[in-house]
Amino acid sequence: MMTTLIVRSSRRSLSNPRHCCKSFHNENPVQNNEKNIRKTFHKNEEVKKIRGYILTRYMDYVKNYEKVIEKKFPTALHLYRTFKVGMKEFYRDLVLYMKIIRVLNLTTNGLKSLTLNEIEIYHKMPRDMIKVAPVLLLSALPMTNYIIFPLAYFYPRQMLCSHFWTIQQRSQFQIHYLRQRLLNHRPTFRCMQAQLETLKEHRLYDDWAEVLGLVGSGVQPSTEQIIHCKELFECGPYQTECLQGAHVKSLLRMHDLHKLHWFRRSRLREHAKLLRAMDRAIIREHGLRGLSQESLKSACFIRGLNPINMKHEDRIEWLDQWLEVSKEVDHNNLSLLLHCPILLGYNQPSNWLLIY
Repeated sequence: MMTTLIVRSSRRSLSNPRHCCKSFHNENPVQNNEKNIRKTFHKNEEVKKIRGYILTRYMDYVKNYEKVIEKKFPTALHLYRTFKVGMKEFYRDLVLYMKIIRVLNLTTNGLKSLTLNEIEIYHKMPRDMIKVAPVLLLSALPMTNYIIFPLAYFYPRQMLCSHFWTIQQRSQFQIHYLRQRLLNHRPTFRCMQAQLETLKEHRLYDDWAEVLGLVGSGVQPSTEQIIHCKELFECGPYQTECLQGAHVKSLLRMHDLHKLHWFRRSRLREHAKLLRAMDRAIIREHGLRGLSQESLKSACFIRGLNPINMKHEDRIEWLDQWLEVSKEVDHNNLSLLLHCPILLGYNQPSNWLLIY
């Protein structure tokens, strides 16, 4: 009887699959643990994949967020970029300008110890600092930056300096300022002609009359003719201290200098020294052919020549003539450099295109 019961229970257990599995698992604990570990591992792998996918998409979103903002708010983003990049460039040049000031105060060589880039920064930074100061000061006041920055963005020529301008704006504004300067060529030339009568007894009267005649007739005089008459700028009526008031005023406007009544002749002399220092730096460093296209254009604008639509070789040829005259200039005849835009650039076709 007992044997019959054991056989029946064994048959029931075999016929019941759950009971078989339970007994199997109970009999094989190692295999059961391995399966649990596999399940946990697969779950961790899936979680890692999902987490990696989410992080990747999040990084892509952050990376492309600027493009999203640019599409939705193009003007605001452009305004932000303009002031961000402009402030970096302005601060960099400001630090360099302060360094230049210290060098000039500590050395006896003066401008001779500076590079061409440093002289150009020394020349332009004072005006840039004055021009951009109201925007920077007013924007520091509470709530005013919401008004000042948009105004500066829409009126960059009037309220900002070249550090905040785009490449297109720099070229456009340089042409605008040069046009204003070229409008003073004729008044300056008329002042030069008016002084010719005072030189009738001078030995260079005929030579100088020929130079002015060539300029007036639309022909540029040679550098040899100009250099031959440099004595007139040392002690004659064209010396800085001997210039008449109208002549000084037109020269200041022609070189885009402040026209305030006091220290006008001093400003002219300082500007002439800067021009001569730039010329010396070009010769000392790489020469005209070592300058980049932008540096070459900047050199032309500073000296009163419109380089737009001029061939590269024509720019170099004109600047080479300028340097040839500049080599003969010393501290006694600095006024000659101030009049070179007339003697060398009055009849340049590129300049006439801006005026007429």
